[in-house]
Amino acid sequence: MNVVGHDGYERHPLLHTRVRDIASKGEGELTAVTHELHSDGRVVRIAHVRPTNGIEWTTSADNIQAALLPVEH
Repeated sequence: MNVVGHDGYERHPLLHTRVRDIASKGEGELTAVTHELHSDGRVVRIAHVRPTNGIEWTTSADNIQAALLPVEH
């Protein structure tokens, strides 16, 4: 797990880069990774992804990987 700042946001290495959500197959910019505390004491890492022309969604941070850039000809 990456360092979490005093503001509660994780300093994820892919922050502000294009990522792919392997669960939904969607791609966009990783805008934040937050930590959500559940009543049973578990901490869940939530990734916030914003596509270029759509509505931001959340997914498990474990579902995030660097997006492959399209091949230019």
